[in-house]
Amino acid sequence: MSIAPNRKPVPSSTTRRGLLAGALAAGVGGLTLTGARELLGQFAPLSGTAWDAANRSLSKRVASPYGEATVRYDDYGVPSIEADEELAASFAVGYVQAFDRLAQLDLQRRVMRGQVSELAGEGTLEDDEFHVAMDFAGAAEATWEHVSETPAGPLVEAYADGVNAAIDGEGLPLEFELLGYEPEPWTPVDSMLMEKQISWDLTGNFGELRRALIADRLGEDVLEELFPERLDHEVPILRESVDAETLEEGEEGGPLGSKDVLDQSLTDWLSRYESPTGVGSNSWVVSGEHTESGRPIVAYDPHLTLMTPPLWYEQHVETPETSVRGATFPGVPFVIAGANDRGTWSFTNVGADVLDCYTYEIDDDGERYRYDGEWREFDREEREIAVAGGDDRTVEVRKTVHGPVLEREGRTVGVAWTGHTATRTTEAIYEFERSDGLEDLLEATRKFDLPTQNLVYADADGRTLYYATGKLPIREIDGEAVSGNRLFDGSAGEGEWDGFEPFGESSWEGFVPFEEKPHAIDPDVLATANQRVVDDPDHYVGVAYATPYRGARIYNRLDDAVESGEPTDPEFHRELQNDVYDGRAEQLVPELLEALEDRIEGGDESDDDRDLEDAHETLVDWEYEMAADSRGALRFARWMDHFRRLVVEPEFEDAGLDESYYPNDWVVATLPTDSQFFEDRSRAETMVAALEDALDEIDDAGWERYGDWNSTRVIEHPFGAEAPFLNYPERPADGSRATVKNYRVDSAVGASWRMVVEPGGAATAVLPGGNSGDYFSDHYADQLENWLANDQTSMDRTLDDEGEPDVVFEEGTS
Repeated sequence: MSIAPNRKPVPSSTTRRGLLAGALAAGVGGLTLTGARELLGQFAPLSGTAWDAANRSLSKRVASPYGEATVRYDDYGVPSIEADEELAASFAVGYVQAFDRLAQLDLQRRVMRGQVSELAGEGTLEDDEFHVAMDFAGAAEATWEHVSETPAGPLVEAYADGVNAAIDGEGLPLEFELLGYEPEPWTPVDSMLMEKQISWDLTGNFGELRRALIADRLGEDVLEELFPERLDHEVPILRESVDAETLEEGEEGGPLGSKDVLDQSLTDWLSRYESPTGVGSNSWVVSGEHTESGRPIVAYDPHLTLMTPPLWYEQHVETPETSVRGATFPGVPFVIAGANDRGTWSFTNVGADVLDCYTYEIDDDGERYRYDGEWREFDREEREIAVAGGDDRTVEVRKTVHGPVLEREGRTVGVAWTGHTATRTTEAIYEFERSDGLEDLLEATRKFDLPTQNLVYADADGRTLYYATGKLPIREIDGEAVSGNRLFDGSAGEGEWDGFEPFGESSWEGFVPFEEKPHAIDPDVLATANQRVVDDPDHYVGVAYATPYRGARIYNRLDDAVESGEPTDPEFHRELQNDVYDGRAEQLVPELLEALEDRIEGGDESDDDRDLEDAHETLVDWEYEMAADSRGALRFARWMDHFRRLVVEPEFEDAGLDESYYPNDWVVATLPTDSQFFEDRSRAETMVAALEDALDEIDDAGWERYGDWNSTRVIEHPFGAEAPFLNYPERPADGSRATVKNYRVDSAVGASWRMVVEPGGAATAVLPGGNSGDYFSDHYADQLENWLANDQTSMDRTLDDEGEPDVVFEEGTS
């Protein structure tokens, strides 16, 4: 898609040294009061040690207790690691990941352990208190107890040893020099903690608390109208037209449950730690019957938080056991989304409900809770949170039979989350890497406990697969299956998960059997975009599905291609990833134009009416594409947000609910003209008023085209607000929250990795920035422009082994 011209080039590593010099001279390192930005207040004096990081270079020879390995970096800083022994390869993976992304590794670990305040001070205490109370670290320890006994365990240990060898043997990145501290050794539990982190980012959802609060403040009728459990559309993942096999082989809805916990301060606090708005993904597969090569094709782009450096790290590992390439999260030794020489796998978020909230009868002293007809003591443990520049904070971690207990201003809620037990996902991904076809992949998928994902797979034999992975709880009250989209009475044992053992090892017998989860074996054409999985599921899955705009567009494009009889090739699928057609515009702009025409006909010659006429002309000529150089896209995007605000703000504001409680775009777009939200002002009048507000905003900001507002400015380094030289350069961007080429400037969410793979054939990919997290590296931001244009490069990382490797790992200890 079009990208605005006349951009400044991405700074080279030499230029970035100059930027740092200017920043240091200007005293960059200011203070803020909230979040990770507090870290900047703890910067060490900036005139000295920061320069040590400017001269980091990876050692050419490294001692390894696991044996020989070589590393060759390609033109984009992607390591290709080769070894005769898997342990040697895993040690090398840990070493190069640590060299390239050590600051990211350490910060992620600190967030999940509740240890950011040790560096940042009191400004991050609330964040740390949440993460300590949820005891993600305890869940990671339980998971490691299981994984350590599997074939994956020794490789995780070797990886951790590689990370620690790099910490000891290489210079530290700039962030450590600026903050003036050294990282603690990495442990296998830390790698399990990374599994918990991404699982929480994808499945952590307190929606039942928000629903209960909305029903209490605005009424059940408003809840039903604005937050239906099922969006009215006809494009689930498993359409009736999906031709596929399945393996052989409750009631939904219901009341909201107990309202004793209702309190906005508790709900608002917990909502800060949920999945970021818009987290989702696209993936699709077409069988070889519809491709030029006769091989199936998988296309994938996960929509996760965009950051500097990127969330993902690309690597290629060659051993006698496997040849695997793709993306992983720093801290994880195995490729999470990618391909081996037999198949390719990808994941999008299901939106499944795997977290329940419980209320309890608690005694007056707050020491005991009622359960199963008797009073029980809370499990209690005191934890210390170190606070830089202040007094350390003691936090009491409380748990019930269901899991952690969270408290805010006297309101208490118990939490059960499937990630709070020993999970086998690391073991599953290890087996994915070594799978030899669909049957192997299916067996490994049985161990994929969390997060709940739409797995899309294809292999070199032409087989294709869709499976809803992850453990799905079955809830019952008085023997009747119920949905989890409610608050449960924990004292009465409502909705409990049979076979779930928080912070232990679960038997999982009270969960949906593997064969009964939604799936399709050898589908011909299948697309996932976080929409509803299936129209009539055998078991309750969840309600947190995405709007259907992306899923409908992908299916429409794929259906057209199949019906044309023309075979597709990888370029077709990369172009589809680049599609910026916005289904919201198709749905709403004709109605907006009609309302504008009525207003203009009955209006005067005022400046406001002339602005409306100009907007009308722009939108009439616009083809609903959210391109960075489009005037129509700018007007529509700002109008859409103002329209949603004007529809619901009056009632929500009176109820004390801010925009974080607003309904999604599909609900707003489909509200009927006789909705109670149009009683004071008609739908058409609201549309025109929203456009007037949008035009005023555009004029005040001086925006001309969509990319002036929809830019990469939000893709920040954790320290980027006070040290902007660490951020990527700002660029105009295509796409919206409703387009296939997904970009959400309001929440910094978008395609965090893109790939298109023909199993046994061509494979391409691109990252949103660079593979290195080292500010001074040439690979810090060298993929940013390619990512904006979706100009992917080959994933074939096999390099010429006749030249000297970049790193040689030799048998021995340092």
